[in-house]
Amino acid sequence: MAQALLAYMTIVSIVLLTMMGLDKSRAKKHEWRIAERTLFVLAIAGGATGGVLGMYLFRHKTRHNTFAFGFPLLAAIQIFILVQLWN
Repeated sequence: MAQALLAYMTIVSIVLLTMMGLDKSRAKKHEWRIAERTLFVLAIAGGATGGVLGMYLFRHKTRHNTFAFGFPLLAAIQIFILVQLWN
């Protein structure tokens, strides 16, 4: 079960990481953006680790308190759950 959850979380994290990069690129070009709600749904759905990586890799959404505190908190909770299931 833990292995399947790890695979799922990895995939969702990669998707969110990619979307963070895409949103940052669109922001620079003043194009249509990805809704913050969409980014948060993916984080809650298991991709928070990718969201945190995307925030700092692309320097995106780091000044928004809801992202700066929310994504790391969600990532910590998700990693804790995964570790507990692994044991």
